[in-house]
Amino acid sequence: MDDFVRKKLTEWNLSQLIPIFEEHEIDTESIYLLNDQQITELIPKVGKRAKFQERLELLKVCPSTSDTSDKGKRKLDLQGESSQCQPPARKQRLANKPGSDSEEIILSKVKKIMRCVYQKIPPQDNKINNFLRKKISDLETDKREVVGVFGKTGAGKSSLINAVIEVKNLLPSGNVSACTSVMIKVEANMHNSKYEANIEFITEKEWRDELGFSKNFLRDNADQESDQKGDDDCRDIVEKLSALYGEDWENKSPDDLIDGKYFKEIPEFLLSEKKILTVETAKELSEKLVRYTRSDPKKGKDVKRWYWPLVKCVTIKVPNNDLLKHVTLVDLPGNGDRNKNRDEMWKTVVGSCSTVWIVTDMNRAASEREPWVILKRASSFMGNAGQCQHIHFICTKSDLIEDSEDSEDHSAADVRAFIVETNDRAKKEVREEFSKQNKVKKLFSDESFKVFTVSSKEFFKKKHLDEDDTEIPKLQEFLQDLNDCHSETLNYVSGAHGILSLIQGARHRGGADIKTAVYTALQQKMRDELDKVKKPMKETHRAFEKCLSEGVKKSKSSCEKVLKSVIYPPNKSGSAFHGTLKCLVEHDGNYKPKKGEQINLNMKLSSCLTESIDEKFKKTFPNGGECGPFNGVLNSFLLDTKMMKEKTENKDVALQLIFLNTEEEKMKTKLNKIIRDRKKTIYSSLTTTIETNMQKCYDDVKKIKGPGMLSEIRETMVKHVRGSKNVMFQEAKDVMLKQLDDLVRDILDDLKKTMQESIELSLKTDGVSIPDVTSEFLMVKNHYKKLKRSPDQEPFICAGPPSPAAAQLITN
Repeated sequence: MDDFVRKKLTEWNLSQLIPIFEEHEIDTESIYLLNDQQITELIPKVGKRAKFQERLELLKVCPSTSDTSDKGKRKLDLQGESSQCQPPARKQRLANKPGSDSEEIILSKVKKIMRCVYQKIPPQDNKINNFLRKKISDLETDKREVVGVFGKTGAGKSSLINAVIEVKNLLPSGNVSACTSVMIKVEANMHNSKYEANIEFITEKEWRDELGFSKNFLRDNADQESDQKGDDDCRDIVEKLSALYGEDWENKSPDDLIDGKYFKEIPEFLLSEKKILTVETAKELSEKLVRYTRSDPKKGKDVKRWYWPLVKCVTIKVPNNDLLKHVTLVDLPGNGDRNKNRDEMWKTVVGSCSTVWIVTDMNRAASEREPWVILKRASSFMGNAGQCQHIHFICTKSDLIEDSEDSEDHSAADVRAFIVETNDRAKKEVREEFSKQNKVKKLFSDESFKVFTVSSKEFFKKKHLDEDDTEIPKLQEFLQDLNDCHSETLNYVSGAHGILSLIQGARHRGGADIKTAVYTALQQKMRDELDKVKKPMKETHRAFEKCLSEGVKKSKSSCEKVLKSVIYPPNKSGSAFHGTLKCLVEHDGNYKPKKGEQINLNMKLSSCLTESIDEKFKKTFPNGGECGPFNGVLNSFLLDTKMMKEKTENKDVALQLIFLNTEEEKMKTKLNKIIRDRKKTIYSSLTTTIETNMQKCYDDVKKIKGPGMLSEIRETMVKHVRGSKNVMFQEAKDVMLKQLDDLVRDILDDLKKTMQESIELSLKTDGVSIPDVTSEFLMVKNHYKKLKRSPDQEPFICAGPPSPAAAQLITN
């Protein structure tokens, strides 16, 4: 026996077991290996054994952060357990008081109970058994919130992320240049205590296509008088190819540059596999990742090849971090990427963000143009084409006063007061600037927009500011709220309680008349409720049809003018614009220059259509609030099972009504998620249809070569838009309305089918083959009541002792 075991037994008020553990030589490693039979032999008394088993299970899930025993930690790693617990979070709904379980432990216990129930279901392949297995499997959910972090190089994104998750050396910061094409995700490592990075490469074909375009662009640009953007793009291409190949690329073809000798260190690239890096510390991982995510001139002489041009996305996994358990932070390129596949990935990730952080430095925070350009461009993908509910404008480096010449002449109080005053002024200016962003404000309200002034350096050093002054804790608290597993735990436990209620009620054959009466009443109620849902949902077609008709009309009258504003830009000579237009066509109407704003001709052509529905779409499919989609009509669907339960005197029917109530809530949650995901595609279909229609034009223009090609390109594009305008805008409207109708039909069919099946199987089931789950039901009911009570109240206690089977499950 060692000090670790002695200390734990003392902490758990089980010090009387120390002599027994000493006699059997139970040390740090062996305590984690004890099985149920061995624990029973060691601790014959049920009360003490139950306490010990519960504390041991908690220790395995959340090992103490104060423990410095490397021996114990190594044993955990060998067992495949992850040390995921940190010091208590700032906010907890259910505290770990003596005699009380945290929500995490409750969830773990109920999941274990439901696995036992799953195993109890008879192997017969019949309707009720299959139904129960499916319902138990469907309980598993993985809640994950995505926070997108935007900002130009040098704005302090890396330092901000490092400070928020309190890992100093994870993402490199300072003078190291970020590669804007690489997307970096940061999330929790739930499998072990290592730092890991999963590196996903673009495909060999994508790189071959990029090589072909780059070679052609450099050649064409050398033959033409190019504009500044063209020169910037040439430098960007040269930088990218030189990073990977050194000087060994200029006189070689794309086929030559795909030779395996260039990829000996990354065979995963040619195999279309992810490269996985695993290390012990954040600093080690950061050093290994530089070649895949950054350009570091200081190390240029020591590194032969930089692989960031080939990287699509890097997922960094951080151990022992509560804030990342259900949250992913994504360091995003500000305006997408010129590579089509990377740009599509960018749109998808931005569309999945529930929160966006726009990061800029305190110097000219409100007047700096780039962060507002990023917000404006991303807003389309965050709003109606996404699910964003919060925009946080984060002004970094709020402590820069310490670098001024006269900062040492002032007291600490004066310096702090000056910083706080500067921060308040910056917040006011940023809010005023936000009020001028008309396009963004159409999609997001003032309530969804917040400003933070942070200092990552001061958060760690605390030279001039208190920790709270840095506002990093505010962002941590926000992430903790996003990460809060309360809803996940309550949903799972509620669903489990409903399933076990169904099994308990269905096991008994009595009360046939009451079941028939309830079944008939529910059938009629469901028909009535479906009619209430169906009518307003189908009326949305008429509302959108009216909006889109106006959008089609405006699009037809303005499309040629819109096109010419792109291909005949003011203050640009023809030859100077040649490179830009060629890039636009080569990338199918979506061009991102090295500097400046992205040009998306497809979005510009569809802008009248999207603007015609923006307001109506936002109200029909809100990203936040309590109302829900379709003006809340789906959330108002109600079978009145609670009221029926209160009126019935039959306990078995009451249990089945509990199941139907939880099933109804689960169904609405599921359908709301389906609507949230499908609405993104519906909104984006307007631009997608235009892009599809314009594809033939782009393909034709790509073939144009030789003298006078610029004029021919322009004429071809104008001719195509003029000839297609009477068709393509109407087609975009029809496609969107068709997708909307399909969504309404699928939602109504799914709602009817699922609830009908649940009613049938709960009230018309022969319970002969259904297992006895009385013990499991009582335990889950106890956990469910505990979760439903206020955290400030005493936890619910069972009226009587559990059965032997229940006691065994509780302690396991």
